[in-house]
Amino acid sequence: MVNTPPGMGYMLRMSRIFSAPRQRVFDVWTQPEHLSRWWGIQNDYTAAIVEVDLRVGGHYRLGMKAPDDSLHVVVGEFREVVPPEKLVYTWSWEQGMPDTMEMGDTLVTIEFLDRGDSTEMILTHELFPTEEVRDLHAQGWTMMLENTFGPALDDK
Repeated sequence: MVNTPPGMGYMLRMSRIFSAPRQRVFDVWTQPEHLSRWWGIQNDYTAAIVEVDLRVGGHYRLGMKAPDDSLHVVVGEFREVVPPEKLVYTWSWEQGMPDTMEMGDTLVTIEFLDRGDSTEMILTHELFPTEEVRDLHAQGWTMMLENTFGPALDDK
């Protein structure tokens, strides 16, 4: 994780290498039929809402349902879509986050780098208002990338 300059918010950056071609990694990240198999699925949570309009200016809405039936919904707008190389989109919690986690819009950039038979994915999530909010999102991204995204690449 890396902090941005003071007054600019906090940023996290993480990188993972997946044993799959870049197009496959991009598709699993962006297509609803694949997203529903990995996004938000952890610790008895399920993917309850998966809506994606993958184009610049298009919106997405992703919701995960907790074991207590509460919904945690994130929404945003695509700012840059360059298949299969890069995505840039806003990220905001529509519902399901405690009031103490108010954060407004943040920005996510995903780079998909061709590494021969593998793909390096670099995730940058920035403009967090506090270190606490950044660190909680880092935990969530880490769990999803390691526990559900990687295995979803193997689903055909």
